[in-house]
Amino acid sequence: MEQALKGKHIVLGISGGIAAYKSAFLLRLFIKAGAEVQVVITPNGKEFITPATLAALSGKPVVSEFFAANTGEWHSHVDLGLWSDLMVIAPATASTIGKMANGVADNMLITTYLSAKSPVMIAPAMDLDMWAHPSTQRNIATLESYGVEIIQPGAGELASHLVGKGRMEEPDEILKRVIEHFSQRDSLRGKKILVTAGPTYENIDPVRFIGNYSSGKMGFAIAEEAASRGAEVILVAGPVSLETRHPRISRINVRSARQMLEAAQDAFEECDAAILSAAVADYAPEECCDTKLKRENTDGLTLKLVKNPDIAATLGDKKGNKILVGFALETDHEHDNALKKMKSKKLDMIVLNSLQNPLAGFNKDTNQVTIIKADGKETEYPAKSKKDVAVDILDELESVIN
Repeated sequence: MEQALKGKHIVLGISGGIAAYKSAFLLRLFIKAGAEVQVVITPNGKEFITPATLAALSGKPVVSEFFAANTGEWHSHVDLGLWSDLMVIAPATASTIGKMANGVADNMLITTYLSAKSPVMIAPAMDLDMWAHPSTQRNIATLESYGVEIIQPGAGELASHLVGKGRMEEPDEILKRVIEHFSQRDSLRGKKILVTAGPTYENIDPVRFIGNYSSGKMGFAIAEEAASRGAEVILVAGPVSLETRHPRISRINVRSARQMLEAAQDAFEECDAAILSAAVADYAPEECCDTKLKRENTDGLTLKLVKNPDIAATLGDKKGNKILVGFALETDHEHDNALKKMKSKKLDMIVLNSLQNPLAGFNKDTNQVTIIKADGKETEYPAKSKKDVAVDILDELESVIN
């Protein structure tokens, strides 16, 4: 398994905490596994472990300041961000996590993170009260929404001699996570996957529309996860405020259900699979006014609605041997409705979630799903972050597509 790291470029970020001593062991494990490692350390990090030690282990000068002390040479955070296959920040202190979450680019480590095109992992380390503080947890949630993978701290005796959660995970365990990451990255290489995400808006007039509360978070998490496994992803996104990070994601922005159908049909022709997580409006106004409707001109307003095209059914009719995954967000008779939808639309797999569950649904960072396959196999998962739900969905897709 350690061959997964051979020739990989890893940026190891070290911030200022007592757990920085573990970073030397982690660095040694990366090098031994065949990775090429560039250490970037914060000024406070150098108070806990010397650059000389880290340079000796990595075989590379350690980067800390924007300019080299002796030569004045500029250290390019942009080049480092492009060079890396993975960025691991261990330890990540509360200060560094806060700066990452809020874009406070006041040191070389944070500017490198902000420039990174590669996936990013962090291993937090701090006292238990700092870890439990609402601001830290909010920053962690923000980083997760950006796609940063959190290696949860362990529990035990801390530097303060208090006992609780906050210890940086052990280097051996971090190495395992990194190996898993790189082993998984190639599992969908050579595949092209269509993902739809977000809502659709159906115009009433130039300023009003019919829509829904979908944020697109689930679909974007699926797209990022598929790309991280080596797939080329075509993401057809409705009107959302989210951004993509992975370079293997090609994004097509649409607004209406008909626009999404057209983009999805074109993309599906060249894809091996499609994951249809968008919340597509079922109906649209029969007519759209060219000018804003004025309330003073009417006593009331009646809209005549017409059915939108069914994207899942349309793709299901032409899928051939391609894999089609749908979503079912239900409020009642959830299981029966999901099975009916899977059969009628010729889906190979359906992801069921319920609005009855307070941890699932629109505009949340968590979801709780049951994945049902056409062969009858069902797996019910506990509530998780949408990023982790995306992992489960892609694992199930791989069992079918491969």
